[in-house]
Amino acid sequence: MYNAFVKLLPLALFAAICARSADLRVGIIGTDTSHVPAFTQMLNSADGAKDHVPGARVVAAYKGGSKDIESSISRVDQYAEDVRTKWGVEIVPDIATLLGKVDAVLLTSVDGRVHLEQARAAIAAHKPLFIDKPLAATLEDAREIARLAKQAGVPWFSSSSLRYGEIGATMKFADATGAATWGPGPFEPHHYLDLSWYAIHPVELLYALLGPGCESVTRISAENSDVMVGRWKDGRLGTVRAIRPYSEYGAVVYRPREIVEAKPQAAGSYRPLVLEIVKFFETGKPPVPNEETLEIFAFMDAAQRSKEQGGRPVALR
Repeated sequence: MYNAFVKLLPLALFAAICARSADLRVGIIGTDTSHVPAFTQMLNSADGAKDHVPGARVVAAYKGGSKDIESSISRVDQYAEDVRTKWGVEIVPDIATLLGKVDAVLLTSVDGRVHLEQARAAIAAHKPLFIDKPLAATLEDAREIARLAKQAGVPWFSSSSLRYGEIGATMKFADATGAATWGPGPFEPHHYLDLSWYAIHPVELLYALLGPGCESVTRISAENSDVMVGRWKDGRLGTVRAIRPYSEYGAVVYRPREIVEAKPQAAGSYRPLVLEIVKFFETGKPPVPNEETLEIFAFMDAAQRSKEQGGRPVALR
């Protein structure tokens, strides 16, 4: 029996190697967010490891980085070295080199201002891409990414991990008459849509619960928080509270005979989102419709204009 096992062992190793070599090759653009080591660990860890997500493997990364954002300057090299030494990811000098080595792209640059140009390169190379938050720094950039991708026939999607967390997964009700969400809302001065920097999380959570269809937004701003009230076309109201500097996440959903409230909680595991990303890379079908993602940006754009107009209701563009 021992001899038979020894003879079969090389075949087993060969099968394991072939299985891993069949994984989609993923490239990372932008190593200045904690999502980079977290996503890479899930994809590159051994089969059976805690939180492992099969089907794809990060093989290359381009550091990128933004010299006027401290959170980028202070982390971009650290996270690049982390994935290189721990997970064998090749650090490449430019995006063109990266695109020649991969099947799909994780665009994770923390700075939404650079997303359009970085996405433009991936789209021109016909690589499906997941664009980490924020999709872009402005509504115009977000729409241009969508236009370029549609023109080239390249699939893309963008989502907060909150959409796939406990609240987003368990509190969506067909008979909901409204909802309120809350979460951290610190600003970053280089992003015109200030909500897109971090408050994108509770905004996306609201859309996970109510779906698209908002027609106008009213925003009230104060020192430690901002409150956005969206009016949906069917009469529902959705409220987002962005709390500064930080807070846990939570939600309340209003139903005809019940009010459902989530206990405040942290963001939770990224694994449900990474599972959706790999499935998307395999199928080319975005789990969040592109139109809904663009409406989320139109919501934040209307909220920005409402703030500039002293809290007047503003229609989505």
